[in-house]
Amino acid sequence: MNFNKSTAAYQEALECIPGGVNSPVRAFKSVDNDPVFIEKALGSKVYDIDGNDFIDYVASWGPMILGHARPEVIQAVQKMAVSGTSFGAPTLLETRMAHLIIEMVSSIESVRMVNSGTEATMSALRLARGYTGRNLVVKFEGCYHGHGDSFLIKAGSGALTFGTPNSPGVTPETAKNTLTASFNDLNSVEQLFNQYGNDIAAVILEPVTGNMGVVVPDEGFLKGLRMLCNQYNSVLIFDEVMTGFRLARGGAQEVLGIDPDLTTLGKIIGGGLPVGAFGGKKEIMEMLSPTGPVYQAGTLSGNPLAMIAGYTTLSILNNQPDIYIELEKISQRLEEGINYNLKKLNFPAVFNRIGSMFTLFFTDQAAVKSFNDVLTSDTNKFARYFNETLQDGIYIAPSQFEAGFVSSAHTEKDIQYTIEKNYEALKKLL
Repeated sequence: MNFNKSTAAYQEALECIPGGVNSPVRAFKSVDNDPVFIEKALGSKVYDIDGNDFIDYVASWGPMILGHARPEVIQAVQKMAVSGTSFGAPTLLETRMAHLIIEMVSSIESVRMVNSGTEATMSALRLARGYTGRNLVVKFEGCYHGHGDSFLIKAGSGALTFGTPNSPGVTPETAKNTLTASFNDLNSVEQLFNQYGNDIAAVILEPVTGNMGVVVPDEGFLKGLRMLCNQYNSVLIFDEVMTGFRLARGGAQEVLGIDPDLTTLGKIIGGGLPVGAFGGKKEIMEMLSPTGPVYQAGTLSGNPLAMIAGYTTLSILNNQPDIYIELEKISQRLEEGINYNLKKLNFPAVFNRIGSMFTLFFTDQAAVKSFNDVLTSDTNKFARYFNETLQDGIYIAPSQFEAGFVSSAHTEKDIQYTIEKNYEALKKLL
């Protein structure tokens, strides 16, 4: 494939945008390449400015569960735009959206809309501190909760990709209030509670990680966290920005059978437009201004275009539960095909999947269940694999430490082609 126009576009972007991109992982630095500039997308495909098309497993980093440019969503946004793009005032649509979220996610009794996943997690953490009157928060190595100061301590996603999990600009005063535990290691959390329990406001985690790659919680891990938070009256926060409405209509908490006190949402909730939300127990949520003393605000919160895109997407998922059944079937087919390739080639790698989320870890570990397991991945080998599959018209996340996503628009033909090209790429790496 030829990427001359993308290369030229990147050089121009470097002149006026830091690093040439508006989110670091897009720069393709960890795969030793220049980024592909996308012009349009439809269904399971994205199309770049050089005229190349790709089967897309990035899905705008998760939101496009129904595929790109779903007609119902596009039509709803177009219709709403005619009436105005922003009001800065309450609308009936915001209430309808809130009711739908509460209907779909059983642990949420009250919800507030914001503009991004980062804003949702920052606000949820402030709310937990305000509610408990405590300062400390427990997070987990490799979990990424946006770029809020409190979260850039041993963070995942782009921070992990670029080797800077502790970002300059985060003050020592902020860092000292963040305690770090190991994902899937309940003992590491118990030790923190034994020492600091009465000062811990909240425990926040991705119930299924996606920002260090897909790692599924061991049986009993989340239940243990729930029990510790109950014992010490701390707030359990599930960051479901990625997993919310992705793994099931009620998110990861529905699949795993654990209710948090607060949930943060994003990505799918906006149907591809910028939006986030946080919600949970009404007793906690009523601490928010103007009802309570914890301040949070946003000029564009509840933006009508974002609301209608998200509401239309969630309504489709809520009214057509077979979508999740079909997503599981086609995702399982991808898993079986890639695992067959790994076994046939005796190739050292681990394919982790839950629902329509997956990561292929280039590691010789028998399993990937922790941050330390993730760090054994061969990022150079991943970079080579990424570039091989890109040339074959398959677009995956340009980082070993990210999740891939299957959408309802992916076809059996897409999956079969991906499996075949996976085999060819792996064979070249041996």
